[in-house]
Amino acid sequence: MKANNKIGSTTADNELKPDDSQSHNGPNTAEKNAPTIAILDDLAKLANYSLLDALNCDPDATSDGVDHNPRQVFSGHYVPVKPTPIENPEYVAHSKDFFQELGLADDLAQSEAFLRLFSGDMSQVPEPMRDHGWACGYALSIYGTEYTQQCPFKTGNGYGDGRAISILEAVIKGRRWEMQLKGGGRTPYCRGADGRAVLRSSVREFLAQEHMHALGVPTSRSLSLYVSKSEKVKRPWYSEGSHSLDPDRWVLEPVAISTRVAPSFIRVGQLELFGRRARKQEHPQAMIELKQLVLHLIDREYSQVIDPSLSLEAKILLLARAFRDRLTSLVANWIRVGYCQGNFNSDNCAAGGFTLDYGPYGFCQAFHPYFQPWTGGGRHFSFFNQPMAAERNFQMFCSALRPLLETHSEAVVQLDEIQEGFTEVMQTELEKMWAAKLGLNTFNSELFSELVMLMLQTPVDYTIFFRELSNLPDDIAPLTKSFYTEAMSKSESQQLDARWADWLTQWTSLIAERTALLSRDEISSQMKCVNPKYTLREWQVAPAYQQASEGDYALLREIQDVMTQPYAEQSKEVDDKYYRLQPAAFFEVGGLSHYSCSS
Repeated sequence: MKANNKIGSTTADNELKPDDSQSHNGPNTAEKNAPTIAILDDLAKLANYSLLDALNCDPDATSDGVDHNPRQVFSGHYVPVKPTPIENPEYVAHSKDFFQELGLADDLAQSEAFLRLFSGDMSQVPEPMRDHGWACGYALSIYGTEYTQQCPFKTGNGYGDGRAISILEAVIKGRRWEMQLKGGGRTPYCRGADGRAVLRSSVREFLAQEHMHALGVPTSRSLSLYVSKSEKVKRPWYSEGSHSLDPDRWVLEPVAISTRVAPSFIRVGQLELFGRRARKQEHPQAMIELKQLVLHLIDREYSQVIDPSLSLEAKILLLARAFRDRLTSLVANWIRVGYCQGNFNSDNCAAGGFTLDYGPYGFCQAFHPYFQPWTGGGRHFSFFNQPMAAERNFQMFCSALRPLLETHSEAVVQLDEIQEGFTEVMQTELEKMWAAKLGLNTFNSELFSELVMLMLQTPVDYTIFFRELSNLPDDIAPLTKSFYTEAMSKSESQQLDARWADWLTQWTSLIAERTALLSRDEISSQMKCVNPKYTLREWQVAPAYQQASEGDYALLREIQDVMTQPYAEQSKEVDDKYYRLQPAAFFEVGGLSHYSCSS
């Protein structure tokens, strides 16, 4: 299987291990036992604004952060912005797991001061917190092609955090975290939009981030979710049961603010913007600002793997190699769990190598290599093409670094070699992942090719199939639980069953070769550590956000509980509800199987 026409490939070795992309200065024993953060004042004391202190403010910015109208930003790494609070905020949910990791008391999420801040009101923040947040600009490239004409100014200087405003950077238990409001109102990058996120999309992102973390996939994290009891905005959306590709009506939806958290929110698109400015010498400080951003990225995301005493050229080469390793592992993990990013532009690609921006994402149900939840994404961002999309983003990453190496020809050659090696590294990660999903020591291309063909022709439910296979069945009967064969004739079904039986015989013989060293139970257990039992299914999430819009959050919280234990064998009641095929009535339905937007 060649990487350029790959049907998939992740890594078995680091599937469920703590990923180094988010392990900055891991906590020691004393830090693990640090006192619980019970009030907002306790959290404020941990504030440490590395980005604001180390990088450049837009020289045209206001000093008070009241900067909410679209405008061009020509230089500087960030713009100070005060969020716009949502009206009459109400608590919806918080991540209990993440609160525990951070040492936050659970009842903090519903305290007045915490709710006020994380629903956008910074007017009463305790010292030493700053009373404004910040937004950053970035460039737009789509599948390796840079675009500048799609912003209102036709220059490319209008892209950036249009409704995402970071409000705090803090060192908690020895790790640096940036907290960012999504839906916090307009910024200079809003391009005329209202800067708001609706409850529907906020619920989807809130659930997805914590689910992906539980799946062992590097990701930004969810902290809290608040909704306005009175403020609504109009959004295009689908009529119930609509099969239209595009929304067919306008609806009023409640606005919400979710807080996402990561070591940093530096994107490949951000590096592109500063790389482009340096390349074109758009202002006298352009090369300096590119260098500052790259060094800040290394400090925030790669300090454990890049020695600060090295030369700039050596640091850049190590950065490119480390990001390549993280990005290939990340995309292989996406395919492992059936996840499709949908819109994998460079501005949606975190330079720290984790999943960021859960817009028109989806989890594959009825398997198809070109599964794509976003109607505007095309085949190039589809499920099995994500490795190639990642490669294009990596090319843009390397292009952004190249101006800093222009006087060092040997370093440029080495950077080119690292870039050219992406395909091989990606393929290795994919093959390791597929071997792990199939319970094998090594990848078997013939077995895999036949499996993909069978999964497509049947078709099968991606999650259920691999979980059932993890039980090492003796015949195909358990696997048929994953088959979508209702529309097949009896003869077609029998022919496919015969082919499945042949495939299972070949696979079983390869499994038998491993039993000299491992028992069947041990092999099964290993497979269940990489093949989750539960993944988010949009037809189950939709009722949760619909009920939430009416003030009923019970289903949302139930899904949160189930999906933060995706590998566990849960109750029969949970199985009956969440471990099942998608009903035929929900296929090809707008808002369930596909999106043209997700705001």
